[in-house]
Amino acid sequence: MAECDRVVGSSHSMDKSITLPPDEIFRNLENAKRFAIDIGGSLTKLAYYSTVQHKVAKVRSFDHAAKVSIQEAASDKLYEISVQEEITARLHFIKFENAYIETCLDFIKDHLVNTETKVIKATGGGAHKFKDLIEKKLGLKVDKEDEMTCLIKGCNFVLRNIPHEAFVYAKHADSEFRFQNTHPDIFPYLLVNIGSGVSIVKVESEDKFERIGGSSIGGGTFWGLGALLTKTKRFDELLQLASKGQHTSVDMLVKDIYGGSYGSLGLTGDLIASSFGKSATADKEFSKEDMAKSLLHMISNDIGQLACLYAKLHNLSRVYFGGFFIRGHPVTMHTITYSINFFTKGEVQALFLRHEGYLGAIGAFLKGAEEDNPNQYSWGENYAGSSGLMSVSPDLNPMQRARSGTFPFDMLEMDRLERQLVNLPLLQDPSSYIPDTVDLTEDALAREYWLYCFEDALDGVVKRAVASQPDIPEATERAEKFRQKYRHKLQTLRHQPFAYGSLTVRSLLDTREHCLNEFNFPDPYSKIKQRENDMALKYYQKAVKSLEELSWEERQFALVRGVLAGNVFDWGAKAVSDVLESDPEFGFEEAKRQLEERPWLVDAYDQWIQRLKGPPHKCALFFVDNSGMDIILGVMPFVRELLCRGTEVVLASNSGPALNDVTNGELQILTEKIAAMDPVIQAGLKEDRLTLVQSGSSSPCLDLSRLDKVLAMVVRERQTDLVIIEGMGRAIHTNYYAMLSCESLKMAVIKNSWLADRLGGKLFSVVFKYEVPPGKPIPDPAALTPS
Repeated sequence: MAECDRVVGSSHSMDKSITLPPDEIFRNLENAKRFAIDIGGSLTKLAYYSTVQHKVAKVRSFDHAAKVSIQEAASDKLYEISVQEEITARLHFIKFENAYIETCLDFIKDHLVNTETKVIKATGGGAHKFKDLIEKKLGLKVDKEDEMTCLIKGCNFVLRNIPHEAFVYAKHADSEFRFQNTHPDIFPYLLVNIGSGVSIVKVESEDKFERIGGSSIGGGTFWGLGALLTKTKRFDELLQLASKGQHTSVDMLVKDIYGGSYGSLGLTGDLIASSFGKSATADKEFSKEDMAKSLLHMISNDIGQLACLYAKLHNLSRVYFGGFFIRGHPVTMHTITYSINFFTKGEVQALFLRHEGYLGAIGAFLKGAEEDNPNQYSWGENYAGSSGLMSVSPDLNPMQRARSGTFPFDMLEMDRLERQLVNLPLLQDPSSYIPDTVDLTEDALAREYWLYCFEDALDGVVKRAVASQPDIPEATERAEKFRQKYRHKLQTLRHQPFAYGSLTVRSLLDTREHCLNEFNFPDPYSKIKQRENDMALKYYQKAVKSLEELSWEERQFALVRGVLAGNVFDWGAKAVSDVLESDPEFGFEEAKRQLEERPWLVDAYDQWIQRLKGPPHKCALFFVDNSGMDIILGVMPFVRELLCRGTEVVLASNSGPALNDVTNGELQILTEKIAAMDPVIQAGLKEDRLTLVQSGSSSPCLDLSRLDKVLAMVVRERQTDLVIIEGMGRAIHTNYYAMLSCESLKMAVIKNSWLADRLGGKLFSVVFKYEVPPGKPIPDPAALTPS
């Protein structure tokens, strides 16, 4: 772990180029439909749209034509599982040095199958320079787009679709990168684009922006003056020199003039009074490093002050910096950040973007795809195919790498999502909502544990992936490729925990799901879920009957214990999966016996039971978790009780598979089967008081800022006044601190010893968290007497 901490703490740990063969960079070229390119002074950014064929797991209810008894029906399989081919849309963005452009164009030409593409959208200063080469190599007409328009369109796109796109850079903090929440309304903002010069743009809406200022002193000035001063011609070499320099050798400070600080003016002694001031009087040679550092400070401070003045003039608090001057270099981000903090006294933060190098290419692509209206969809970053922040730094010997047949690259892949995603309307303050409970980027101890935990679980995941496709011979080979890919991602995250934004348990889980899908394992737990659903259904009527025999107060407690016991059946928790694999007879009653006795670790049950003695809720939104015992013997009896109280219920389940979580497709079939046995559930469906909606998620965790638009609409229409979130992934790893504008209930069993110990509990400790928004009156129990 000490070694991991050393690597993470060093900015220079990122100065390692990553190389791959071209066919692993330009993926899905045979299905490419549309191209765009952004060519700058030193880097080319290529964008293309492709269709990706991959496998998806589908469930279909068996049609039991003949009338059979309940016992016979329950003994039959509920549904069949089939793996089908599905075509989805993907955006590819690739960044490489201009030195490789001809080789890359040759590779694209040799592998381009789709001949319908006739035009390539182009932007950037180099678009004119390389126009003839592109048209000759690819046989496509170059259609040039306005650079600033493309930049703004690209910026809007990433801010809207990529959580943790923007970050604050803090060089001396434990975590250098502090990622920002995606604000529900991204407008207005200020974009400071630092290329050869500086353009300052006020962006007010998708199509409304204005260049409100700028400067001729920008990246070109740093490069040009730096070359004159140091005889260094490469921009990145110049930055490397600056990172090693001491500007105080060259700059005149306040204390050099006044012997200390200038208190009456509020100037500390360490402030720069005159850039390069010492060079006029000192009779000595200055090092290249010191001169480069002084020059960097001079230009950064000038840009920072200019940005601050425009931000104040237009009353803007969000200021994003981009352009080739930034390019993710720690030394430039640090100097810009320092300048902004100084001139605004901390009132405005300098914000940087993970994918700022792609903005022009994304915008050019969007201009060419306007007929398809890509902004009508939600998009998500594909972690399996994206290289992540700071994965690349320029190579000082490009010719050597060209001979080896590999390229320095940086890649971003975005998948078009089936559902449009929006905020849950019941979030108290969407702008301050943070889904994740712990940021592993900032917690080194937790980060090391969870990275080890996920690596340790790899063998089990591979085993289940192969077992889910027993009739496909090459499944073992694909599973090994998945293992290699995901292990590589974990190693990357050890050294660059900020690669995909804030590192969290959720992002580790999602990355694993993306890698499984990459190698056509859409639902490794499908057969486990099918078996557990079949088994749990046999006990449903018996469970309901035993609950009905209890008094009202006893029944409420038994219902809560049932949900908690059901939540034990989580194949994502190693402590549980080991038990379930070694003891197939481990059942619902055994799970109840594992639960912690009251008082629980977090115990608001008394407040909950008091609330239940009051009038019923209008509508409860229930985010469900696992298949089998959890959904059938835990959640459904709880839902049944809510329906009997007169509360409408919306059951929200995953749109796609993740671990053994129940999907919307599976839940539809299960609910129909239960309704055939239970008149309360049947009436709830028939009277539209029980509604099943997909969440829009395919994750074991839950981000309430990215939910299916249909679900949000249902929540509004039903006037939902209670949100129930169940499970360790949804209620502890995420949303533990989520503040809602209505009552909420978070229930989970802690199935990880390390986490339990951190929270002050033990394995199978219970979290039962009932919360009422501040200022909201709790209904009077006297208003309703329970029967």
